[in-house]
Amino acid sequence: MSESNQPTLIVIAGPTAVGKTAVAIDLAKHLGTEILSADSRQCYQGMRIGTAQPNADERAQVVHHFVDCYAPEKELSAADFECEALSILDTIFINHQSAIVCGGTGLYIKALCEGLDDMPNVDPLIQTRINEEYAQQGIEWLRSSLRITDPVFFAQGEVENPARMLRALIFSLSTGKSITEFRTGIKKNRAFRIIKIGLELPRAILYERINIRVEQMIKEGLVEEVQQLLTLKNCKNLNTVGYSEIFDFLDGKASLQSAIDKVKQHSRNYAKRQLTWFKRDLDFQWFAADETNLTEKISTLVHSIQ
Repeated sequence: MSESNQPTLIVIAGPTAVGKTAVAIDLAKHLGTEILSADSRQCYQGMRIGTAQPNADERAQVVHHFVDCYAPEKELSAADFECEALSILDTIFINHQSAIVCGGTGLYIKALCEGLDDMPNVDPLIQTRINEEYAQQGIEWLRSSLRITDPVFFAQGEVENPARMLRALIFSLSTGKSITEFRTGIKKNRAFRIIKIGLELPRAILYERINIRVEQMIKEGLVEEVQQLLTLKNCKNLNTVGYSEIFDFLDGKASLQSAIDKVKQHSRNYAKRQLTWFKRDLDFQWFAADETNLTEKISTLVHSIQ
């Protein structure tokens, strides 16, 4: 297919609670297309509230893919997402000239847009053991273990993201090598154009939106949702913001208010890490999430590139 006939993938990314879903839905309706979620937790069933999945009304307005479709015990990697997302896009592009990917999981978006390096398989027994150890001993144990096992990875400063640290530790213990040795930096060619849109807000406004969202999640029944998942609390997919803190409350390790405050704090920390990740990618064009006529401005940009 010639470049002029290629379909277009529009990435809507940014920190949690910035308003990605609303912008993506408006844009999808404007362009008459569908949305692919790039959120590593919204794909799981039974986690509607804590992962801020698009609600029934939003999903009725626009077709959403990769939302509420896997059991929470199912472990998915960025490579799994890359494979499934490319398949979904092939289907969307049969009837649409554009598609929207919306989410805040930077590694998923990178996998879809650029591809991932080929990696040796890890030992499933080591993977299980390390995940269980991390669930019992926490992030400081993970950092300490990684510092010893893969000092090269540790020295790069990627020590705030538990999922990436777990992956690096498991890889090193399985192969005897640092995961950094297999990073080529070579991007794969895709059969579609890619336009990356980043949404941001002043930090004070974003943090207030995060706090309000957490309070709304509590009102909607986050505690009850987590209660339903209590038997799965050691599952890797539930060791995430909004769930691990409420598990502590349900286990009697913290008061409800303390747990809520921790969800807010950890969500703010996560938002900061997301912005750091996306700002490193110079292909992103940034807009204020509350900008007037934002959908029209993004649409104009898309058409100008097409």
